[in-house]
Amino acid sequence: MNSWTAAAVALVLVSTATMLQAQGTKADYERFDKIGGITGGKVFRTKVQAHWLTGTKCFWYRNDLGHGRKNFVFVDATVGKRKAAFDHERLAKDLAKATGKAFGAHKLPFDAIEYKKMDGDEKGLLGEAVYFKAVGKSWKINLKDQSLSEDTPGAKKVSVIRGIPAPRQESATLLFSQSPQPEAAVTLSHEKPVDPEMQFPQSPDKKKVEAFIKDHNVWLRFGGDGKEIALTTDGKEGDAYQGNFRWSPDRRKMIGFRHKKAQEHIVHFVESSPKDQLQPKLHSNSYLKPGDQIAQTMPHLFDIVGKKEVPLDETLFANPWSIGSHRWDKDSSRFTFYYNQRGHGAVRIVAINAESGKVTALIDDTSKTFVNYAFYNHRQFLESSNEMIWMSERDGWNHLYLFDFGSGKLKNQITKGPWIVRKIDRVDTAKRQIWFQAGGIYPEQDPYYIHYCRINFDGTGLVKLTAGDGTHSIEYSPDRKFIVDTYSRVDMPPVNELRRVSDGSLVCQLEKSDASELEATVWQRPEHFVAKGRDGKTDIYGVIFRPSTFDPNKKYPVIEKIYAGPHGSFVPKSFSPCHGAQRWAELGFIVVQIDGMGTSHRSKAFHDVCWKNVGDAGFPDRILWIKEAAKKYPYMNLSRVGIFGGSAGGQSSTGALLKHGDFYKVAVSDCGCHDNRMDKIWWNEAWMGWPVGPEYAESSNVTHAHKLQGKLLLIVGELDRNVDPASTMQVVDALVKADRDFDMLIIPGAGHGAAGSAYGRRRQKDYFVRNLLGVEPRWEP
Repeated sequence: MNSWTAAAVALVLVSTATMLQAQGTKADYERFDKIGGITGGKVFRTKVQAHWLTGTKCFWYRNDLGHGRKNFVFVDATVGKRKAAFDHERLAKDLAKATGKAFGAHKLPFDAIEYKKMDGDEKGLLGEAVYFKAVGKSWKINLKDQSLSEDTPGAKKVSVIRGIPAPRQESATLLFSQSPQPEAAVTLSHEKPVDPEMQFPQSPDKKKVEAFIKDHNVWLRFGGDGKEIALTTDGKEGDAYQGNFRWSPDRRKMIGFRHKKAQEHIVHFVESSPKDQLQPKLHSNSYLKPGDQIAQTMPHLFDIVGKKEVPLDETLFANPWSIGSHRWDKDSSRFTFYYNQRGHGAVRIVAINAESGKVTALIDDTSKTFVNYAFYNHRQFLESSNEMIWMSERDGWNHLYLFDFGSGKLKNQITKGPWIVRKIDRVDTAKRQIWFQAGGIYPEQDPYYIHYCRINFDGTGLVKLTAGDGTHSIEYSPDRKFIVDTYSRVDMPPVNELRRVSDGSLVCQLEKSDASELEATVWQRPEHFVAKGRDGKTDIYGVIFRPSTFDPNKKYPVIEKIYAGPHGSFVPKSFSPCHGAQRWAELGFIVVQIDGMGTSHRSKAFHDVCWKNVGDAGFPDRILWIKEAAKKYPYMNLSRVGIFGGSAGGQSSTGALLKHGDFYKVAVSDCGCHDNRMDKIWWNEAWMGWPVGPEYAESSNVTHAHKLQGKLLLIVGELDRNVDPASTMQVVDALVKADRDFDMLIIPGAGHGAAGSAYGRRRQKDYFVRNLLGVEPRWEP
């Protein structure tokens, strides 16, 4: 070996040894587990819980100053002033003198106070005394001179009530609001059909006529002579009429329902290592998948006087995913219901004329892609005005519309603009106002931040109740004249403000969090980062996390924590002293989270990218975002990029190596729904459509398994009842057939999210340390 070669080898050995000392160590693994404890509990004055004094516009709150320290604050909302509820220093001295015990001014031995109202003080409570209980006695502070004395019985105190969140659905009838099971659920629940042999005497006047089910068909029994007449004859087992009849108010017509059962689809699991026996156990689970025959319930109109069924043209409600919200008009002239078409390209309110049986679409929403029935679905019937508030993305953004329910004509669009309604909190029919949550209503802010607003039914009078640059939560005063507004960002701890409900104006700032102790630790502030997406125009939002040992002069591999489910958005927006991604950064990585196109809570066009294209997962946007971040921060080593996720994130993380293996080098995928044909029916048909087409195969990781590049670890629990474990095994089968190297971990007895177990997490950590840091983990003692 010549001198140059020897020197080069020595340099490599020294560099490797240095890297081994700095990364993959026991200390790194301990920080992963303990960073939350290091940074937690070090931010104070984060929350104001207002205790409003009855009959006033005043409240008090207890302030957490940290380490058991607190103070009490009094606020008069009328004049917008806050002050100490009493002289804390004086009270500590007087209480010590009276009890013989020492107390700190901010460690007083009580957590709540009461006020006595002054005579004639109707406009605002100034108060003459504060009462509290401590060391077994009741006490009074005279606010005129701050003197302390024992409380005498019978003092007239002002009662206290807590602030209230916005009530939901007040003064109106919610016609229908469907909440399908979320990602963590096993399967869409279908209503169990009524036993066809059961009788249902549901006529409003049982003396005249009774409707019941016999031999799967609808029959009438007349009270006078007991005569029975069959109204239908085509009912049969599995496709039978049910007894949940809907009678018209005048008792002359009736709606009955025919129910076709769903097919049986059983998924089997083998529990290899049960705790109570040596031999394996077989488990079975009813689990419908895309394309399966679902339960369908269809309405039928019956003329009771004519003793016959009135034929209906089912074109407008053929092939339903669901039918519900049944309602007769008060004058018995028509029957209406909500129809959600399978494949979700249309939802509508269908009207049936009671006399002729003519079927019309009263309100109709259609889409060339999908109607987001699962999460943007507010329909509220206002009986007093015969109107309906209808949520829709028909103009490209999720907004509210007001319809005349009699004619079905649109009266006006209530909300509009390049922003979305996220949720309705309250409908006030008396004032004809809607209180709602919005996203993107401040164009200069992150569009995912939640803001609170109010608007009139006619679309006028939009008031933004919140304003601060962050995501918000609020509590109303009991009279709904004020709100306590709390907002934060990933890079900013909470700020608390008092605002007027009338116009959203600021009354006063209440508390700004004290994060000085947190900032004195090893805490690294997460960074909110924005870059353009695949179209070069759309802003893509994400967060960057750095390790607490961060050195800008070093190079760091990058890990993306991914979840790209089309049902929501997933990048954290509010403050936490330790987000989950921060733990992974402690191993020596830069960790990022990004919401790419195809996820929700933006425009309809942004969301539509996922349609029949879940496999896209927003990767063209994610990769551009990471590259843009690396331009700004060259310590991000893009030659070593990893990715991990579970469930839908498991599908995406594996897909990263199959379709974007030139960028992503290492992936860990937990309990992935790798093929949308193998997963639960509602979630996949919602975005991938029906009938099952070639798009399902194109989005499947099985189809693309032969393209695998990089290092892949597949993790699955053998008893996963949410995502069929066979979904992972079919990817394994395809990889084996393609002669591709990969790693796999099956965890006996584990269900969905098996990688979240202690062993699963450790194996994930090891995998990234070995394959991204390039060192052997040294976590063992």
